[in-house]
Amino acid sequence: MRACTFAIANQKGGVGKTTTAINLAACLAEAGERSLVVDLDPQANATSGLGERANGSSSIDLLDGAPLRELAKPTRFANLDLVPAKPDLAGTAAELSRRGDGERYLTEALATANAEYAFVFVDCPPSLGPLTVNALAAADRVLVPLQAEYYALEGLAQLVRSVELIRTRLNPRLALAGVILTMVDRRTRLAADVDAEVRRHFGNLVFQASIPRSVRIAEAPSHGLPVTAYDRRSAGADAYWKVAMELVERG
Repeated sequence: MRACTFAIANQKGGVGKTTTAINLAACLAEAGERSLVVDLDPQANATSGLGERANGSSSIDLLDGAPLRELAKPTRFANLDLVPAKPDLAGTAAELSRRGDGERYLTEALATANAEYAFVFVDCPPSLGPLTVNALAAADRVLVPLQAEYYALEGLAQLVRSVELIRTRLNPRLALAGVILTMVDRRTRLAADVDAEVRRHFGNLVFQASIPRSVRIAEAPSHGLPVTAYDRRSAGADAYWKVAMELVERG
């Protein structure tokens, strides 16, 4: 698979975007692929989830033209780097909306990323605002974590329309890489019904592997670890390894 930048996007919060970004990056890094996580969410959960602190050298500086090589910091995991979030990243969204070319700042900032990393994962905020638009304008592909609930399909349809609009206006190479079902409780009829409905609408775009609802996945961020490092024998770790391998296979 050639070097690729993925935007992890969904305008709904709490669906597993950050968890997906850090765990896919961790799996691929452990497999020997140079990987980068760009924390574009003002909540800085990807930053803390990899055991780092939000600070002054971060993704806001990417949007101000700072070189990527100065901002990407090594994490405690081999082959895995992080561009941490910055506390005032929220103010950047308002500033970007006032700039005439505010949709393309991240595109310029990440122009060299694919020469240095095999995989880049941009963790987007839970909205379709200026920061997410920047991520979609810079990305090659979009990965959509989707919680196994009925309201999810409505939000997914809105996101797909936004992706089509950005492809037309800003980024003709942008494609939907796939939908990853998250927080799936196989004991319930609801999970089975939502799974079937999503697959009926989106077919092969839905990953065969899905992420279970898991206490281990929920606990891992408080330790600053991906679940693959926190408990590598857990069902959650196994699920993310399967998704990562499927991502590579999809090319």
